[in-house]
Amino acid sequence: MASFSKWVDTHCHFDDSIFDPQASTWLELSQNLYAMIVPGVSPDSWDLMISKLAPLVNVYWAVGVHPWWAEKASILPDDFGRFFEHPRCIALGECGLDGAIALPMDQQLSIFEQQVRWACDLKRPLIIHAHKAHSQVLKVLAQHRPQAGGVIHAFAGSFELAMQYWRKGFYLGIGGVITYERAKKTRATVARLPLEAILLETDAPYMPLCGYQGQANSPGRVIEVARQLAELREVSPEQIAQQTFINAQTLFGFQYV
Repeated sequence: MASFSKWVDTHCHFDDSIFDPQASTWLELSQNLYAMIVPGVSPDSWDLMISKLAPLVNVYWAVGVHPWWAEKASILPDDFGRFFEHPRCIALGECGLDGAIALPMDQQLSIFEQQVRWACDLKRPLIIHAHKAHSQVLKVLAQHRPQAGGVIHAFAGSFELAMQYWRKGFYLGIGGVITYERAKKTRATVARLPLEAILLETDAPYMPLCGYQGQANSPGRVIEVARQLAELREVSPEQIAQQTFINAQTLFGFQYV
């Protein structure tokens, strides 16, 4: 594997309780990572998430309201302020829209638009969940145009859709889906995208890679995502490592704290 060691998993849920019983084992699997970014999904979980992550070296986080938890969320702007005082709170999210859930889209839009506006005010990047709702997400981003940009988590769409996001300043989060041969559209997309537009992620403990079905995913497997990406693009893993690190650093601006 590449000698370059600054791998970044830009989207994993390392605060999930599944990691607790074997925390040392999971950390060992992830020891080759320069950084992990853990998105918050609900105001009810932010404090617990941070208390679990703060003792860990070079684990960063975001706070946001995922559409799956949007129905129960009641947020005031002050709820965000104190979290962004911490130097390792580096983004807003995971937020977004999901066209496959029961919550009406107008209710999702209200909460998502509020978070996009806050990202604009705070000048923070967004971590966006967009599932069967890309046209609505693009419309919101066109209306508000967050200066700090962001990333579309778990992107699995066409090249044309990816470029629409990229032109708006949004990276594409690429994870384990590309390890499945059946994901032909996504594999073809990542082979064509500018490498400067790609971030690596795992969504651990979810979205297991091919060959690991039925197992909890690990942030350390972001390196295997990179290996597959290198094969699809016919470049070296070293090149993937270097550019995706630059991309993550450019978007999130993290540093050892």
